Amino acid sequence: MTPDQLVLVQESFRQVVPIKETAATLFYGRLFEIDPTAKPLFGKADMAEQGQKLMATLGIVVGGLSRPETIIPAAQALARRHVGYGVTEAQYTTVGAALLWTLGQGLGEAFTPEVEAAWTAAYGMVSGVMIAAAAG
Repeated sequence: MTPDQLVLVQESFRQVVPIKETAATLFYGRLFEIDPTAKPLFGKADMAEQGQKLMATLGIVVGGLSRPETIIPAAQALARRHVGYGVTEAQYTTVGAALLWTLGQGLGEAFTPEVEAAWTAAYGMVSGVMIAAAAG
């Protein structure tokens, strides 16, 4: 990620925070639409609570992007827990697609190609760390 991309991710996420409940609902709806195999992973989960966890985690990650060493251990631990839930490597791709779609819906015209590229870079970095941790 470039410094400019970091700023774009952090600034755009501040625009998502006020609509975080809607964003979480959009995210999971889209995820389950494009990857029906993800839905059983949530079984009996309270999806409102799951949405809160998602947005809190995103907030921590976005806040820590300027110092990746502060979020990498937590991302690795999260990935190892996800293995136990049955998450596959391929599902990181669909999660990324659902995230980008959700950001596009939530940010509207503010989701410029530059903002999309910044989020793609950020997600690629974090998911790469998680995929490696899950595999190893």
